[in-house]
Parts: sequence; C-alpha cells; structure tokens
Amino acid sequence: MSVWKNLLLRIGENCPDYGTSSDFKEHIETCFGVLRRELEHSAHDVSQFLIQCAEQLPHKIPLYSTVIGLLNLENEDFIRKLVENTQSNFQDALDTGNCNKIRILMRFLTAMMCSKVLHPSSLVIVFETLLSSAATTVDEEKGNPSWQSRADFYITCILSCLPWGGAELIEQVPEEIERVMVGVEAYLSIRKHVSDTGLSFFEADDDSAKVSTDKDFLEDLWDRIQILSNNGWKLDSVPRPHLSFEAQLVNGKSHEFGPISCPDQPELPSTSSNITYGKQKHDAESIYPQRIRRLNIFPANKTEDMEPMDRFIVEEYLLDVLFYLNGCRKECASYMAGLPVPFRYEYLMAETIFSQLLLLPQPPFRPTYYTLVIMDLCKALPGAFPGVVAGAVRALFEKIADLDMECRTRLILWFSHHLSNFQFIWPWEEWAYVLDLPKWAPQRVFVQEVLEREVRLSYWEKVKQSIESAPDLEELLPPKGTPNFKFSVEESMEGNEQHALSAELRNMVKGRATAREIILWIEESLFPVHGMEVTLTVVVQTLLDIGSKSFTHLITVLERYGQVIAKLCADQDKQVMLITEIDSYWKNNAQMTAIAIDRMMGYRLLSNLAIVRWVFSPENVEQFHLSDRSWEILRNAVGKTYNRVCDLRKEILSLKKNIVSAEEAAATAEAELVAAESKLSLMDGEPVLGENPMRLKRLKSSAEKAKEEEVSARESLEAKEALLARALDEFEALFFFLYKSFLNVLMERLPEASKVVTLQGLKSIHADSVSVDLEESSAMEVDDENGKSKSQLNGARTGNAYNVGEKEQWCLSTLGYLKAFSRQYASEIWPHMEKLDAEVITENVHPLIRKAIYCGLRRSTDGL
Repeated sequence: MSVWKNLLLRIGENCPDYGTSSDFKEHIETCFGVLRRELEHSAHDVSQFLIQCAEQLPHKIPLYSTVIGLLNLENEDFIRKLVENTQSNFQDALDTGNCNKIRILMRFLTAMMCSKVLHPSSLVIVFETLLSSAATTVDEEKGNPSWQSRADFYITCILSCLPWGGAELIEQVPEEIERVMVGVEAYLSIRKHVSDTGLSFFEADDDSAKVSTDKDFLEDLWDRIQILSNNGWKLDSVPRPHLSFEAQLVNGKSHEFGPISCPDQPELPSTSSNITYGKQKHDAESIYPQRIRRLNIFPANKTEDMEPMDRFIVEEYLLDVLFYLNGCRKECASYMAGLPVPFRYEYLMAETIFSQLLLLPQPPFRPTYYTLVIMDLCKALPGAFPGVVAGAVRALFEKIADLDMECRTRLILWFSHHLSNFQFIWPWEEWAYVLDLPKWAPQRVFVQEVLEREVRLSYWEKVKQSIESAPDLEELLPPKGTPNFKFSVEESMEGNEQHALSAELRNMVKGRATAREIILWIEESLFPVHGMEVTLTVVVQTLLDIGSKSFTHLITVLERYGQVIAKLCADQDKQVMLITEIDSYWKNNAQMTAIAIDRMMGYRLLSNLAIVRWVFSPENVEQFHLSDRSWEILRNAVGKTYNRVCDLRKEILSLKKNIVSAEEAAATAEAELVAAESKLSLMDGEPVLGENPMRLKRLKSSAEKAKEEEVSARESLEAKEALLARALDEFEALFFFLYKSFLNVLMERLPEASKVVTLQGLKSIHADSVSVDLEESSAMEVDDENGKSKSQLNGARTGNAYNVGEKEQWCLSTLGYLKAFSRQYASEIWPHMEKLDAEVITENVHPLIRKAIYCGLRRSTDGL
C-alpha cells in the first residue's frame, strides 16, 4: 500500500507511520503534507480514498475533515469535487435505503462544516429536507404512518450529528438550527411512541403502563441532546482537532452542498386494515431497523460514570467498528479497545457487543463473529475485559428465566464456544446449586445445554475434567455419544434372526452391492417375511451403523444407498418411523441425530412436514422444556426450507440481470447485422446490397447465438420462477402445519383463558400454591441473617428454589419458541396473514398463543 494511503488509514493511531508521536495535530500536519504533494499526481484517487476512509473508519471523521479543511486552503477545486462526490454518494444512499451510509455521511458533512469546508446553511438544508420528509410520512392525511421507522431514522440521523457540530451551528447559524430543533420537537409530538414488543431481550407482558412510561430510542436520544445543549455542547468523547487549526481554516472557502431529495413513501393501500398497515410497517422496519436495543446487564454502580451523550457516542463508535471491520476481527478488536476517548468503557463495550449478539430478530452478523471479537478483546485487554465478560455472563445467568428463548439459545451457543477457546475454564462451583433446582428450571437447563455443546466442541472426558471443581455437575453431562445399535454383537441374541438380517445387509454393502440389488433383496427376502416395521428397523439401523464412523462415512452411505431409504420411506408415516430410528440409534448423541436428519432432508429422503410431525410426537413434546434436542432439529428443518426460497430468489435476481445483458447483446448483434445487410458494396464493378458474404455470415451467426442465449436465459428464469412458486407453497404449508402443531399441544396444556391471560399470571400459578402451602404450615419463614423471605414468588430464585411448576414452565418455553419462530420468519408469514387469521388464530385460540404469535410478528396486541 502506498505511503499516503497508509498515513490516512493510520491517522490518530500509535503506529510506526507517524513515528513516536501520538498527537493528533502532528498526525494531521504530516498527513496533510504528504497528500498535498500527492494531489499533483492522483487527485481522483485521493478524493475517493478520503471519502472511503471517512465512511469506513467513522470514529476518525474529525481528523479526516480537518485534513480536508487544510487541503481546501491549497486546492479549492479539488475539495469542491470531493463535496460533489459526497453529495452523489449521499443521494445514492438515500435512494437505496443504505442506513449506515446515510448516517455516516451526515456525520462527515457535519465535521466538514466544522472545518469550514461546507457552508453551515447547506447542512441545515440537508437537515430540513430530512425533517420535512419525516413530518410528511407520519402525517395521517398526507403521508403513510406505517413507514414511521424511516421517518424516525431520518430524525435520529439529524440528532446524532449534533454532538459533532452542534456548538458550531449554534454559533454560526443560531436561528436556522433553532428552527430545525423546533421542527424535531414538533415531529416528536405527532409521531407514535415505538414499543419494543416482540424484540425485547427479556420476556415481558408489555403492559400499557410500562409502554407509556419507558422512552423509546428516539425519545431517549432527544433527552440526551437536550442535556448536551444545556451543558454548552461540551463532550469528552468527540475529538475536536479543527480547533487547533482554526486560525488557518477560517480563511478557506465554504462550499455549497448540492440539493438532495428523499424517496417518496409507498402509497397507502386502497383498503386500509390492521393487516395491511402491519405488512407495510414490517417492510419499513426491515429496511430501516433500529440500530441498537440497549441491554443493561450491569447495575448502575458497576458501569463507567459518563455523561448520557458520551455513552451514546461510545456506542456509536463501537457499532461502527463492529459493522465496518467485520471482515478483520483482530483489527476490529484493536480499534474497539483504542477508541479516541479519555475514559474507560469496558462495561459499556461488553453491553454493546452482547446487545448485538442477542439482537432480535437477528444480529447484523453471524454470532460466531461476536464470539471471535470478544475472544480477541479478552486477549487485547487481559487485565480488564475477561472479568467484565464473566460478570456479564453471571448477570445474564441470574436473569435466564426471563430471557427470550431465541436469546437464550444464542447465549448457550456463544458461551460454550467462548469457553472452548479458553480451555473450558469456568468456576462451575458457583453454579453447582442448579442440581438442587427442578429439572425444568431454566438455570439448570442452561448449564446442561452449555455442557452438551462443549462436548460437541471437544470430547466428553475433557469437559468432565473441566468441571472438577463441581464434580456433581457430571449428572448434567450428556451421555458419551456412542451409537445405540440394536443389532450389535454385545446385544443379547434373542432377536438373532434380525441380527442375521442386519449382518447379511452389512455384507452386501461391504461387497459393493448396488442400491437396486439391495432393494430387490428387501422386496424378495425381507419385507414379505418380516413386515414393514422390522424391515425399516433393520435397514436404517444397519446403514446408520455403517455410516457412523464419521460425517464423511454418513454422506457416502446416503449417496450410495439413499434410493433404498427413499423406496422404503415413500410417505410421511414411514418418514416419521425413519426419524424415530435415527433418534434411537443416536440417542446418546444429539449432534449426530441433528446432522443425520438434516442430511436426509437435504437428499429429499425426509420432508419438512414429517420432521414437524416427529418433533410434535408425544414423547418429544414432553421434553420441550427440558432439552434443546427437538428444537434444534425443528430449527434446522425450517431454516433449510427457508434457505431454498432465499437461494431461488438470488438465482432469479441474477438471471434477470443476465436477461437484460442478453437482450442488449442480441439487440447490438441484430443492429450490426441489419447495418451490414443494408450497406452497398461493389462486386465485379457492380453495386450490390450487403457487405462481404463471409462477414455477413459471421454477423448472422453471432446474432442467432445472441438470440439463443436470450431465449435460454428466459427459459431458465421461467423454470426458476416455477421452482420458487413451488418452494413458497412448500414453506406456506410447512408454517401452517407448524402453527397448528403448536396450537394443538398448547391448547391441551394451557390453563383456561379466564384464569390466565398474561405470562406473569402463568408463572404465578405454581408459586401461589406454594405460598398457600407455606402459610398453612407455618408463618412466614425469615432468614435470620438478612431478613428476607426464604420463598419468593413469580419464579425468582432464593437459595435453591425455583417456584414455577413443570407444566407452567413447559407452557412458557413452548410459547417462547412459538414467538421465536414467528419473529424469525415474519417476512414470509405476513403475506399469508389473512389466511392465518381465518384458519389458525381463530377466536377460540388462547390469548397467550395469540399474543406470542402477534409479538413475534410485531403485530399490534392492543386489546389482547
């Protein structure tokens, strides 16, 4: 990389490029000196790279804008073009709904205004354009309030710029910025309060009192801006390097920023209803999601003491680094650990990372990314961050009973992966008390699932060794993972006939018998004599055992003899029997059970409906609150079905682009052919219509080939669209069957709707009965040391108590998973909402079931 690029990238850092200096002023002077000389050779490259650095290292924007301000003194024309390029990028971002780019470029514009590069009035015009669009959107008569999320985003962008330039705007254009602030306040008075229903980390009933008192993200940001304004716009977290060069920068020419326009909001549907409003609201929130939902893990006395706006700025820095450096985890951790702020922020950093890891409906990146960042931060800050992470785990563990089921699953996967990178070291003795809790208590299940995942990442003996400080926890370790082969040599020979059949099949496979030969053997010797049940058991168990040595062995068996299984299990009933055999063979290994079922679904040997049927079979239903085993298999099945839809959509999008290219190529080839045919040329001294016959032949061949490619692309598109229609029908059928399965098991077990209508009420059923028993047996027992009751209601833990009954916990867990599935696939469910209301969420559905689905879909729960 060239020297000037390296200087731009590393500005503000302690690095060899800037010698021993860490002073921002010296860095800016050095960088400016090199860039000024570079402009003579590659001005366009410098402009593009400067904008790119500002967009992707946004915590350095004040430094970049100061360099730009100094360059403006030397080369106004260069900076004018840079401002024009920024305006073009900003308009493109607005048109495409690129939220991160819009937000960062607005910060960049604000910083350039501080460096006298941009006229303050131009920035105010940008603010007013966004404010006008936002106000129009939420207007009941002129706009489309279902798109409030976009309007809120625009206002958030305006407010989040002010920490970087509020003081300068107040000083230079006080009346204009005051007009903007009045407009923002007016907007806040007409917009609807935004609830976190369905997206909060912790299960809550979202009662009206809570919703009305808690401020949403934008209201909270407005309050922080008011506090900042009252403090004279003084901040510790935003560097202001332009002040060191103010005497020079004031001589520069301030440029105008070109006009921008916000995209129009979609038209209101002709027939307005809660469903049509909900669909559009969901679409808007998908494009303009709230960037962060704060996860307050630590008590106030543990977190760093900083001003409200400083907390917001540090969150912005951390989120920007996480977003833009997602492909370089070590760089990401390095930048996160060295933000340009003069105070410590480890606790806030942990809360911000966990808020992204657990963000609903899904995190911006794969959870593994956050695992690696946390791991690298622990290594980069060994004296501070590991203890903070451990504190976060302990705090979340205390609240695990209230944590959303999807968040709980992610936390289990993260924690087990994290421990595997640190030799599985954890003070398990702190959690040994979970053995005294009921087997359905969320804390006990959490420990059990973490240990099971650890075994997957290592081996059983290693994990057992890691819990030596709490040896009794071995009770929660999974079995050793060995296969449970029904026809092994060690088994008793009572069923020796079936053993012989299994041995015969094994010998056929060893002898490289074809699938057709084995099918013939089954049809002639096995099925007519022993019937379907024995046939299926012998064949499936034997093939699974042959493929049990490794994942590769399993794939080989399925590829060679998948036809045998397909022939045996042609209908859904047989496929359910097949899954039961897989589960029986791998009953000691949840991971291999999930892998085998997933692979068979991939080879179309199992349908998603058969998997749902098996998951909701009575023996599995009884384990819903005790283990993640069935839920993992269900998640895989639904995820694979959804991925087929996504893959086909991507292929169709690619084919449409190919068709456009093919049409252009065909049109060009046809035009060249027509031009050649109409051209007069001389042959034997006589004028003849048409060019050289050889060239005409070549052009004609080229035109025909281009036309064939266009036709082929269109045929491919038609075929893919037919496959997509089929995949969408399959997904619809899957989800309706899934919802009906959830309803069947929940309606059997939930208390009467007249008795329980909230989750808190559900939790209290068993606790109330315990309380009554305690009162009858004695007066309230009090702990002599602290005077607290030894029994607490509503599922809270005191000592080793967990006061939610097994039936109630089953209902809570199952409702949590119902909400999680609805939330994850909301975009595919919303188009079928009318049918869903008519066939599934009917009037006689329990209110808690309706609320779980509605919360997952972010549909209004008013009146429930």
